[in-house]
Amino acid sequence: MASETASGDIPGHNGIRDPLKVEENTPIPPAAPGPPPDGGTVAWLQVAAGFMLFFNTWGMINTFGVFQTYYESGELFTASSSNISWIGSIQCFLLQLTGLIAGPLYDRGHLRLLLVTGSFMVVFGLMMLSLCKEFWQALLAQAFCVGIGGGLLFTPTVSLLPTYFSSRIGLAVGIASSGSSLGGVVYPIVLYRLLFNNKIGFPWAVRTIGFIALATFILPVLVMRVRVRAPKPRAIIDWAAFSDGPYIVFSLGLLILFIGNAILIFYISFYSQNKGFTDTELSFYLVAVFNAASILGRIAPNALSDRIGVFNTIAPVSLLLGVTVLCLLGVVNKAGMIVEAIVTGFFSGVVVALPPVCFRMLTENKAMIGTRVGQGFAIGGFGLLIGGPSGGAILGSDDDWTAIWVYGGVAACVAGLIMMVVRVMKAGLKPAKV
Repeated sequence: MASETASGDIPGHNGIRDPLKVEENTPIPPAAPGPPPDGGTVAWLQVAAGFMLFFNTWGMINTFGVFQTYYESGELFTASSSNISWIGSIQCFLLQLTGLIAGPLYDRGHLRLLLVTGSFMVVFGLMMLSLCKEFWQALLAQAFCVGIGGGLLFTPTVSLLPTYFSSRIGLAVGIASSGSSLGGVVYPIVLYRLLFNNKIGFPWAVRTIGFIALATFILPVLVMRVRVRAPKPRAIIDWAAFSDGPYIVFSLGLLILFIGNAILIFYISFYSQNKGFTDTELSFYLVAVFNAASILGRIAPNALSDRIGVFNTIAPVSLLLGVTVLCLLGVVNKAGMIVEAIVTGFFSGVVVALPPVCFRMLTENKAMIGTRVGQGFAIGGFGLLIGGPSGGAILGSDDDWTAIWVYGGVAACVAGLIMMVVRVMKAGLKPAKV
C-alpha cells in the first residue's frame, strides 16, 4: 500500500486511480473559448461600452485643437506653440504608451481594475485642469493624468472587441471608435459655448466636460466583460513580435502616420483663425466639423474592410489623407476651410479606427492580443509625441504654414506606402482580401 501511495495512486482503490475523481490540488485548465459570437446582445453591449470609452479617450485627443487655440490666446498662461502642443502630444503618447502595462493586465483578466482606475484618472485630471493657472500645472493634469487614464482604458477596449466578433470585426470596431468622433463634436461645442457665450470661465467649462465623462463611464464599468483570457501570465513585452516582419513594419508605419495625423488634429483650428479665413467662433467649430466627418470615416471604411481586407483599405486611405493635408496649402477662404475640415476629418477617422483591426490580423495567437496591441500602439504613440511639438517648432514665430502642412502631408503619404509594403508582405502582389 505504501508503494502504491508513493506512486501516486489513490489509497483504498486497490492501487487503481479513479478517473472520475480529481485530486484537491490539481489545477483545472481553463476551457478553450468557442468562436466569437459575432453578434448578440452581450457582444453589442461591448461595442456600446467601447463607444463610451472612445468618447472619453480619443474624443479628448480630438478636442485638443480647441485647447490649443484657447491656450494660444494667452488668457490662461503664456507659452509658445511648440510648448503648448507638448500638452496634447504627451497626452496622446501616454494614451498609447500605457498600453504596455494595460495590455498584459488585460490579458491577466484585470479589466475591471483598468476600467475603474482609468475612469478615475481621466475625471480627476480634468477636475485638476480646471484649477490650473500655469503651463506646468496644465501639463501635469491634462497631459499626464488624463493621458495615463486614457491609456488604461483604450488598450483594453481595442483588445476586447476582437474577441466578440469575427466576420464583422471591422464594423464593430468602427462603430465603437466613432465614439471618439462624437466626443470630438460634443466637447468642443460645450467648451466654446461655456467659454465665450455663457462666459462661465475656463474652470467651470472644464469641470462640465469632467462631469460628462464621469456619467458616460458608468456603462463600460457595468457591462464590459473579458471573454478570452490568457491561460497563464505573460511577459509585459512580447519579444517575439520584434522578429515578426509585418507586425514591426506596420508599427513603424503607424508611428509615421500618427505624425501626420497629429499635425492635422492640433493645428487645423488655429490655422483658420491665424490666417483670417474664419472668425474665432468658426475656428472652434471647425474642430466639431472635423470630428463629425470622422464619424462616417470610422464606420464606412471599417465595414468595407470586412469585405475587401483591412490593409487593402488602410493603405490607400493613408495616402489620400496625406494628399488632402497638402491641399490645405491651396485654401484661401472660409468655404475652403470647411471643405478641408470635412474631407480630412473623414480620412483621419479611418487611420484611427482601422489599426486595432490590423493588429488583430497580425496576431495569430488571439490570447496575446492585449500585449500585441499594447506594444504596437506604444510604438505608434511616438508619432503622436513627435508630431505636435515638431510641428510647432516648424511653425515657429514666423507662422510658416507651408512647411508644417508639407511636413504633415508627406508623413501621411510615406505611411501609406509603408502600409502597402505590409500588404505585399502578407499576400504578395496578387489580388487578395488582406
